[in-house]
Amino acid sequence: MAQLIIIGERINGMFKDIGDALRNKDAKPLQHWALKQEEGGAHYLDVNSGPAVPKEERPEAYEWMVKVIQEVSNLPLCLDSTNYDAIEAGLKHLKRPGMINSVPAERDKIERVFPMAVQYNASLIGLTMDKVGIPKDAENRIVFAMELVAAADEFGLPTDELYIDPLILPCNVAQEHAPEVLEAIRMVKTLSNPAPKTVLGLSNVSQKSPDRHLINRTYLAMAMAAGLDAAIMDANDDDLVDVAATGQILLNKSIYADSYLKVFRQR
Repeated sequence: MAQLIIIGERINGMFKDIGDALRNKDAKPLQHWALKQEEGGAHYLDVNSGPAVPKEERPEAYEWMVKVIQEVSNLPLCLDSTNYDAIEAGLKHLKRPGMINSVPAERDKIERVFPMAVQYNASLIGLTMDKVGIPKDAENRIVFAMELVAAADEFGLPTDELYIDPLILPCNVAQEHAPEVLEAIRMVKTLSNPAPKTVLGLSNVSQKSPDRHLINRTYLAMAMAAGLDAAIMDANDDDLVDVAATGQILLNKSIYADSYLKVFRQR
């Protein structure tokens, strides 16, 4: 049975401790969060330098991040950057097949990233957007998803290694997008056989809202019911991880046991 894939979001230069660690080449905060997220229930670790590293230094930084994280954790890594040279530098040092986050539906970027994913046996997150931006409705999100599925076929990436991100926006400024994203998740499953997977940057839905934890938990449950396969999320929000575990049971994707919360974290 398929389990929701939790991609821990915390190793990101947008967080002050990680940003400082990257500037100072201090491995300890990265290793701390690698272990802490693994204990919380993460299946992958998202690795993102954010703005803490100048663009020209990012390939070296991603090599370093990958190496120091893998010193303490065997979890696969999701390399997250708009700098594809940095992602490739990190991919070369992965001990396990990883994930690339991400590529929009733009031809020049598709041609750069899809062959790289195939070369390094990596899964790939594709974004339902182009240079113009993110569409408002599910139908136009699916137009971009279809382009990404076609690219997977063209370049030889198995479609079940392609994760479509329909891009949830903060509900406090783009409330109308929330149901459209859920519909897009449902529609993605009709695009091919096997179907692509779906993923969300979950914390985006609650950005700058006062009740972030509640919004994240509620939207995760709704997205799982729509067919969500993976979420980049706070793996150390115990209540959020409990929602994921309970959703698995209620959607009949995990076999019930009284210890299901503990079992979910052990897999």
